[in-house]
Amino acid sequence: MPKICTRCLLRDFSKEDYERIIVEGIRALPAEELVSDDVAAGRLEVCKKCEKINQGTCLACGCYVEIRAAVKKGRCPYGKWD
Repeated sequence: MPKICTRCLLRDFSKEDYERIIVEGIRALPAEELVSDDVAAGRLEVCKKCEKINQGTCLACGCYVEIRAAVKKGRCPYGKWD
C-alpha cells in the first residue's frame, strides 16, 4: 500500500516524482513568470500547515503546490498567501 503523506510536499514524499514533475515543470516556465526562491519558500511554509494538502497536491484546486508557489500568478484558493 502506498504511503499517504498529508501535509507533505512532493519533494518530501518522492524524490523521483519531485524531479520529474516539479523541477522539470518549473524549469519549463519563463524566468520572468517565477517568484524568488524566498517568496516560494514562504508560500510553501503556509501550504505545509494547511489541512487541504496531501502528497504535495492541493485538495482544494488539484494543483501541485510547489509549482503554484513558484509562479508569480499563483494564488492560494483560500487567500492564505498572495
